[in-house]
Amino acid sequence: QVQLVESGGGLVQAGGSLRLSCAASGGTFSRYAMGWFRQAPGKEREFVAAISWTGGTTYYADSVKGRFTISRDNAKNTVYLQMNSLKPEDTAVYYCAASRDGVSRVGARYNYWGQGTQVTVSS
Repeated sequence: QVQLVESGGGLVQAGGSLRLSCAASGGTFSRYAMGWFRQAPGKEREFVAAISWTGGTTYYADSVKGRFTISRDNAKNTVYLQMNSLKPEDTAVYYCAASRDGVSRVGARYNYWGQGTQVTVSS
């Protein structure tokens, strides 16, 4: 059983930056692909970014490509999401997730989820 705990969310002005972290415990972190998803009020959960267990493959949603960067440190059992040039439409609860089945944009492929961290971008 893998436990995931996100941190780093907060309130930031448009154009600003935040770095989210997701610390994993209870499993072999390096065996899991990791993903970030987000859900805004009244909207469906959507894919943001994903990274393979080696870090060699990354996927991004078109809406964040060029602004967000996903990375991982297997020695620290942590995955990061660096978010730059934030926009009000990035406001959401951000969740990290772990997949035994490889890197994917599909939420259903992920086996474990964190509780989420709120990101609010003011205009």
